Amino acid sequence: MLDVDKTTFEAEVLKAEGKVFVDFYGDGCVPCAALMPHVHEFAEQYGDKMKFCSLNTTKARRLAIGQKVMGLPVMAIYENGVQIDSCVKDDATVENIEAMIKRHIG
Repeated sequence: MLDVDKTTFEAEVLKAEGKVFVDFYGDGCVPCAALMPHVHEFAEQYGDKMKFCSLNTTKARRLAIGQKVMGLPVMAIYENGVQIDSCVKDDATVENIEAMIKRHIG
């Protein structure tokens, strides 16, 4: 799982080839912290089919807003620099996140 920041997000996510999963999380976000071990498991399980990144929005607020991340947690999948799918806030359950990943690696 690659930790990206506002200086590396564009190169690692927006300019990456293929699909990229991004875990947008924030300091003090309890649901984000609860999901993180599961997301790391998915990164190990599906990392050969999709790139997995995480971005701490606390340190990159402007970037997060630019990506239309208004609340946390947000799990998103990008393809060729465009967000093509996401699980947001209450919809960001372990089951929904895995289902979203599976939709895009099939």
